[in-house]
Amino acid sequence: MKDLLLTIAKGLVEEPAEVSVTVDEPNEDGTVVYHLHVAENDMGRIIGKQGRIARAIRTVARSAAIRSNERIMVEID
Repeated sequence: MKDLLLTIAKGLVEEPAEVSVTVDEPNEDGTVVYHLHVAENDMGRIIGKQGRIARAIRTVARSAAIRSNERIMVEID
């Protein structure tokens, strides 16, 4: 899942070296939180107009997680 998020984000930004993903331990209901970190000037590229790109990234990640029977949440920091 981490590799998927890195691949998607690095394809969208101007500074792919600044992209990183951190993973939290599963919380009480079993949801794993992934934190996507990008450079400050690339935030607009990741979020998109009215949050459309961010919503698409979260949808793709959730779909991949469902296939592996996981519960995840993606936060863009």
